[in-house]
Amino acid sequence: MDSDEATRRLRLAGLRVTATRIGVLAALSTGAHLPVDAIVRAARERLGSLSVQAVYDILDVFLTAGIARRIEPAGSPARFELRVGDNHHHLVCRSCGTVRDVDCVIGSAPCLAPSDDLGFAVDEAEVTFWGLCADCQNGPGGGNGQERPPGLPSPAN
Repeated sequence: MDSDEATRRLRLAGLRVTATRIGVLAALSTGAHLPVDAIVRAARERLGSLSVQAVYDILDVFLTAGIARRIEPAGSPARFELRVGDNHHHLVCRSCGTVRDVDCVIGSAPCLAPSDDLGFAVDEAEVTFWGLCADCQNGPGGGNGQERPPGLPSPAN
């Protein structure tokens, strides 16, 4: 994402445009489902020095403004993405930790309904599907030979 596009997105969200916000937004656009350390590295390449706390603060502003989304797969650090507002879900590989987007399961938001909403006005469903990605399925023994990232849930028995 270039500076003009980042500036446009920030202004559309009603946010003040700063070099650090442009840098973090551009860093977010370099990939999907990025952990904070990857965002920090990409933003520093663009900006030079930038504290980890500044990135967290900017991400919080982006989340509040609705221009970024945080996902937290079990056993994985929080990840951030720019795909927002469409109630999509995620596929997570139990072996390598790859995260991919998948469109809503059924129809429009919330696309799933609880058996009893207990009086809640449900407007969103957050679903994470777990399994093995194609690369890990094709690896030796049904895995890719890599160790499972620490904390990822084990396959069901």
